[in-house]
Amino acid sequence: MKKLVILITLFISSFGFAQQELKLDVANPLIIKSLVFSYENYISDESSFGVSALFNLAKQDASFRYNENTMLTPYYRHYFSTNSQWNLFGEGFFGLNFGKYDAPNLGGTGTDLKKYTDGALGVAVGAKYIASGGLTIDVYGGLGRNLFSSNSPAIVPRIGLNVGWRL
Repeated sequence: MKKLVILITLFISSFGFAQQELKLDVANPLIIKSLVFSYENYISDESSFGVSALFNLAKQDASFRYNENTMLTPYYRHYFSTNSQWNLFGEGFFGLNFGKYDAPNLGGTGTDLKKYTDGALGVAVGAKYIASGGLTIDVYGGLGRNLFSSNSPAIVPRIGLNVGWRL
């Protein structure tokens, strides 16, 4: 029991001393009509973990939109240097995504929208700039593959231009 209490205390206290960032994707609202919020917590100078939440605001019949209506994406980033301003990173992520797909209706004439839930495993690469005052800018791109449902899109994109603040 004492070991469990010590482990929980160490885990919670690690959040108090770690650098943290809150970010908003500025490209997605302008181009694709979606909002993406992110939180990132540094484990060390070379690695971090975080979570992003995507909310698609475009109508289902829009010609250019994400297939996902909502996506929750926990990720792990490894930074390739310890430079305090510019850094390149590689990222592994798992995207839990929810959306709608076109399914043939029972009458055989046309399609109906059916909901799906799936999980995508993927990788991304990017670069990050950190200003001395705490402003952060990162740009990244990558792809994931949905694993569990044949009704969901096969490929899930992970693209962004985030602007945020280091806490």
